[in-house]
Amino acid sequence: MVQITEELVRKRAEHNECEISTLEEVSLHQQDIERIEHLDKWCRELKILYLQSNLIPKIENVSRLKKLEYLNLALNNIERVENLEGCESLKKLDLTVNFVGELTSVESLKENYHLEELFLTGNPCSEYEGYREYVIAALPQLKTLDGRDIEKSERIKAIQNFGPVRAHIIQQQEEYKKKRAKQKQESEEKRREKEKKAAQEKETGQGKKSEAGFDGRWYTDINERDKKDYNKEYEEKVQDFWQEKVPYTPESRIDMHNHLKELKEKEEKKDDREEKKPRRLFAEDGRPLNINESKVGFTLTEDDNNNCILDLAIFRYMDTSLLDCDVQPNYVRVVLKGKIFQLSLPEEVNAEKSTAQRSQITGHLVITMPKAKQTLKSRKKPEGKIPLPNTQKNLKNKRNCELLEVDESARSMVDITSIVPERFKSEPQPFGLTRFRTKEERPNSENFVDNPDVPPLI
Repeated sequence: MVQITEELVRKRAEHNECEISTLEEVSLHQQDIERIEHLDKWCRELKILYLQSNLIPKIENVSRLKKLEYLNLALNNIERVENLEGCESLKKLDLTVNFVGELTSVESLKENYHLEELFLTGNPCSEYEGYREYVIAALPQLKTLDGRDIEKSERIKAIQNFGPVRAHIIQQQEEYKKKRAKQKQESEEKRREKEKKAAQEKETGQGKKSEAGFDGRWYTDINERDKKDYNKEYEEKVQDFWQEKVPYTPESRIDMHNHLKELKEKEEKKDDREEKKPRRLFAEDGRPLNINESKVGFTLTEDDNNNCILDLAIFRYMDTSLLDCDVQPNYVRVVLKGKIFQLSLPEEVNAEKSTAQRSQITGHLVITMPKAKQTLKSRKKPEGKIPLPNTQKNLKNKRNCELLEVDESARSMVDITSIVPERFKSEPQPFGLTRFRTKEERPNSENFVDNPDVPPLI
């Protein structure tokens, strides 16, 4: 039996900094809770309470929640509407897919003047003839029923026919009560028969076990053939349970829940019995193996400073305390939340000088591992010739350099230095310009006067 504990409520109050005295909303759905308790004492400020998908058979211990506006009890085992008179602020009540057969119990909601929405879909009472008319007339404050708005004309007609409709509803719910009594009796007989059969099987199993002499370890010591027969018989029982046709009742829901719980416990025990094979980290020859149980991405590169850099794509929001890093000369190992990542390194590294850093932006883990054998690398020369500075030493070296003599007959290329004859070359002009003349100059005339202010023609 799962109970509502203070620890459970605080766990569900993370949005309120785990403070329950001022809690206004709490969700306790799908917790297999079998009773409502303590909430009216611990959480007096509650406005919204979610309790759907549990095993609650009765509405109780909520009358002190004066500020409660929305109560969700869908998918439970509730058979009667009760104990909600003290919820003065209740506006919405959800009882979808329960076992409410006593429809007249909704009259207890008359004192809830603020109640506007009511959901009874999936209950046995919703199949009664005149169900909607009766609820509309019994609760005049309602605005919607099962998600459908209540029209004014529909309310007037329901109030006019309230007497005969109520009498018919009472007759139908009396028939349902007889049906429920029969279902409870059949369920009780079935439970007793099941317990008797289980006791017989237990005695038979103990007899076989004592005859075989397995000393309390029968299942683990039987041979493979018997084990297969046992598993086959167990699977047939499970299949028969799900194929058996039973009415949908609170008892059948509890049986189904207990069956699923039993299966889960057996699976857990089976996992505990089976010894897991230890993870192999090294080969038979001592070579480290590459392992990536967590299946995270990674890159292994080298930089110009002779370092091996491992970039491990750790999940961004994983706490660093869940990581364990170990660098060895020929491998690196990182344990991520119990899962191993191991990588064999191409070269031996210096483990003592290795460092690990975590990125605050991406969450990646960067491990820098200096190589044990450092190698010298030449720097790349820049492209193009860089002229030496004109220092005295360089000028002296230029003067002392000798020119190489080249045999003119050995030249295989065209000599471009003699294309322009020497007689056509002129003296260098100002600003480093050189003028080439293609023909001799014409002599000046007799009346020519040279003006020094006019620049020469180029």
